[in-house]
Amino acid sequence: MVTRRIKLTVAYDGTHFFGWQKQHPPEEEPLRTAQGVLEQAVRAVVREEVSVHGASRTDSGVHAVGQVAAFDTNCAMDVDRFPPAISSRLPDDIRVLTAEVVPDEFNVIGDVVAKEYGYRVAFSRREAHERPLFDRHHLAWVPWELDFEAMNTAAAAIVGRHDFSSFTRLNHGRESTVREVTACEVALVEDRVADITVRGDGFLWNMVRIITGTLVEVGAGRRPANSMAAIISAGERSAAGVTMPPEGLTLRWIEYGSPGCGRQRQLAERRAGSEL
Repeated sequence: MVTRRIKLTVAYDGTHFFGWQKQHPPEEEPLRTAQGVLEQAVRAVVREEVSVHGASRTDSGVHAVGQVAAFDTNCAMDVDRFPPAISSRLPDDIRVLTAEVVPDEFNVIGDVVAKEYGYRVAFSRREAHERPLFDRHHLAWVPWELDFEAMNTAAAAIVGRHDFSSFTRLNHGRESTVREVTACEVALVEDRVADITVRGDGFLWNMVRIITGTLVEVGAGRRPANSMAAIISAGERSAAGVTMPPEGLTLRWIEYGSPGCGRQRQLAERRAGSEL
């Protein structure tokens, strides 16, 4: 039989997942993770003990509409049948959107060239009855008004190749904290709902949530709009803003280059720790 490598695009509501990556605490039941339930469903379809690997280790409560996963299988099923077949065996908070056959050299982590995350925050919600209700698992909220012009001024300073030590958790477990951000923008998308888009070649643990927390502090007037360069230069977590909660964050898409294009970054990505 011919072994094929299958690439999946996966969406999930992260509310009730302990993140993407499988976790099995000693002497306890495995935690419910997106990778864990997806792998079980894939195994049921292909009838093999395959391993499913993902591109981004999203943290507990973080959502995805464009996570990418891959596995090797001897199953000869038409590739177009994988999304409905796998999704039919998944719980209602995760779905396989697309499937395609990729070259054997395709590396789901190492060949990534760009990712985009979005963070949504409801603002100027001072009263309890104004806070998010039905969308509370997909929006963070703050009580303050936000100055979008100031936030975008600060966001522009994020763009570029920098050492983002100030924007990651301590003990982040990564070999290098240098990343390139190609876009960082703030926009009003609904009544009193801000959307922060961050795009780059890779992200550190909690990096997007800390960038967002810093931008929110700028928008609330708690930091000057021109302070971002100094925060980056400080190289200390204490220099940046708060870590925003996970529910506002969504992995939107992942872009790939040719197989083998990102081998050096793969070495760093394999080290312990979630991205966000």
